[in-house]
Amino acid sequence: MLFILSILLLPFGLVMLIQPQWIWAISEEWKSNDATEPFDLYLFSTRFGGAISTLVALGGIIASFFL
Repeated sequence: MLFILSILLLPFGLVMLIQPQWIWAISEEWKSNDATEPFDLYLFSTRFGGAISTLVALGGIIASFFL
């Protein structure tokens, strides 16, 4: 079960890390009046969350082999 959840979490973390603009376009663009581009802080926090999610997913994959 841990392996499956980790495999599902990994692509989401990688998308957040590599293309945070996609996450902004899906979740936040409709809330903005001008909707031009996300703020730098939003990009940083999304990339940080993506890095943490990716690390957790990789840790879950590795742990599933040893548990």
